[in-house]
Amino acid sequence: QVQLVESGGGLVQAGGSLRLSCAASGRTFSSYTVGWFRQAPGKEREFVALVDFSGGITYYADSVKGRFTISRDNAKNTVYLQTNSLKPEDTAVYYCATSDRRTTTGKDYTYWGQGTQVTVSS
Repeated sequence: QVQLVESGGGLVQAGGSLRLSCAASGRTFSSYTVGWFRQAPGKEREFVALVDFSGGITYYADSVKGRFTISRDNAKNTVYLQTNSLKPEDTAVYYCATSDRRTTTGKDYTYWGQGTQVTVSS
């Protein structure tokens, strides 16, 4: 069992930055891929970024590539999503989740956090 808690969301102006955190409980956290997903009102959930269990492999959605950076600190059981050059279209609830495979498909993720709201004003 893994419990995930996201934090770091908020209201920011376009062009600003936020660092989202995903804190996990459970001794096996370091063996999982962790993904960030987001869901805007009226839209389907979409993949944002993932990091493999070691932190050595990352993958990003085209919409955030070059602006967002995912990283993890297994000693702290935490994954981070640094979001820079934010745009109004980045406004969404951001969720972290764990999977035993390196995948961008949400249904392949088992444990999910409750989400953190990111709002970008123009």
